[in-house]
Amino acid sequence: MTAELIDGKGIAKQIQRELTEEVAHLRETHGIEPGLATVLVGDNPASKTYVRMKQRRCEEVGIHSVGYTLPADATQAEVEALVSQLNADPTINGILVQLPLPGQLDEEAVLNAISLEKDVDGFHPLNIGRLAMKGREPLFTPCTPTGIIELIDRTGVQIEGQEAVILGRSNIVGLPVSMMLLKRNATITICHSRTRELAEITRRADILIAAVGRAEMVKGDWIKPGSLVIDVGINRVEDDTRKRGYRLVGDVDFAEAVEVAAHITPVPGGVGPMTIAMLLKNTVTGAKHAAGLL
Repeated sequence: MTAELIDGKGIAKQIQRELTEEVAHLRETHGIEPGLATVLVGDNPASKTYVRMKQRRCEEVGIHSVGYTLPADATQAEVEALVSQLNADPTINGILVQLPLPGQLDEEAVLNAISLEKDVDGFHPLNIGRLAMKGREPLFTPCTPTGIIELIDRTGVQIEGQEAVILGRSNIVGLPVSMMLLKRNATITICHSRTRELAEITRRADILIAAVGRAEMVKGDWIKPGSLVIDVGINRVEDDTRKRGYRLVGDVDFAEAVEVAAHITPVPGGVGPMTIAMLLKNTVTGAKHAAGLL
């Protein structure tokens, strides 16, 4: 048996097409132009690349995008003042502070300073708190976990009643995606570095989400036949046959897993493209909230 590949890149493009139509409708019918502000502190090359990519995707779907760059030695007061300025700007519906921030800055305080109504990254404590509580709904959910749920939904796999195992308990992926699956009535198990009999637990999973940052840790015999596998990991491994001297692999041994699972995401081209697509979707949602359309 060979698993069906879940084409995150293709699904993200489809979502962008849907958002392009929605943004055009908002502009023509309500005079609304969704706006996203990005805040970059310092000159981290990877962060600069991510910000440029997000701004480019905004342009493609018709979202107004404005970028702010502060020097690496910016103070806490300077960063929070900029966030406060953007909170008060009615043309901005989403604020994204690119992480990581330089060491002298308190990331938690900066994220807390973002208005709840503009928290398109979904990391404001109130949004996370609502996500964790039964009967409460956050305004926004974190982009990567939201993208994972979207991938599962678009495969047609039912979440309700399934046994889901999440490898990793990070605030960015593991914890929020577990809460989202629980809200969809899956039975969840969160595994981490202290979990015993790990392979026995993962072999029970109808839905397995790997987000631990360890190259090809999950082997084929860890996987339940016919399950759905979402690989969040992006790891560099040396490869002298490649021009750049390395290749990207996930947390799952793809060559083995593809012969066991029914559905699996590739790396790259699986979860990664969905993160930006969900950021765009959250920004459009923010614009609709601000206009009283939700």
